[in-house]
Amino acid sequence: MHLTKEEINRKLLHILSGCGIPAGILYIPLIPGASPQLPKIILGVLLFLSLTLEIIRFKVPAFHKFYFSMAGSMMRKEEDKKLTGATWIFASAFICTLLFPKTPQISCIVINLFILGDAIAAVVGLSMGRIKIGKKSLEGTLACFFLCLALFYLVFPHVPLLLDPWGGKTPLLFVLIVSLSVAVLELFPIRLSKTLTINDNLYVPVVVGAIMQIF
Repeated sequence: MHLTKEEINRKLLHILSGCGIPAGILYIPLIPGASPQLPKIILGVLLFLSLTLEIIRFKVPAFHKFYFSMAGSMMRKEEDKKLTGATWIFASAFICTLLFPKTPQISCIVINLFILGDAIAAVVGLSMGRIKIGKKSLEGTLACFFLCLALFYLVFPHVPLLLDPWGGKTPLLFVLIVSLSVAVLELFPIRLSKTLTINDNLYVPVVVGAIMQIF
C-alpha cells in the first residue's frame, strides 16, 4: 500500500478533529454558564447522529451512493460495509469523557496523541516504511512515538490548563510510558476472534487514558 492523495486528505481531516474535539472537552465547561456535562452531551449527540447516518447508509442503497459520492474519497475500502473512522473517534471521545470526568485533561491528551500519532505513523509508514510489522511498519511506529514525545515537551506545556493535574510538568517516565503505549497499541490490533477486531480509534485512547489515570 502506498501513500495516496485520499489517505493524506483522510489524515488531514483526522488532524482537524484532533484539534477540535480535545479542545472542546477541555475548554467548553469553562464558558460562563456552561455545564460541565456539556462536552459529554455534544459528543453523545454527534455519536448518535454519526451512527444513524451509518445505519441508513448500510440499509438504503440510494443514500449509500450519495454518502459515498460526498465522502468516498476519504474512506478506505473496508469502510464501505463497516463503520467509518470518524464514528469510532466520536465513540472513543465520548467514552473518555465518561471514564475521566474529573480530569478532562486526560481525554484531551490521549485523543490528541492518538489522532496525531496515527496520522504521522500512516504518512511515514506508507511513504518510507521498509521494516514491516504486520500491516504497519517500524518506521511509522517510531514516528508516532517521537511525535508523542515532541507533543509532551514542545506543545502541551504551552496549552493553558492542560498539564495542571501533574503540576504543569510531566515526569520523564510518565511521558515515555504513555508515548510508547500509544505507539505500540496503535501497531497491534486487539482481536476478540478471527472475525472480530476492536477498532484502534476506539480502544487506544481509552486504554492509554486508563494508564494515565493510574499515574
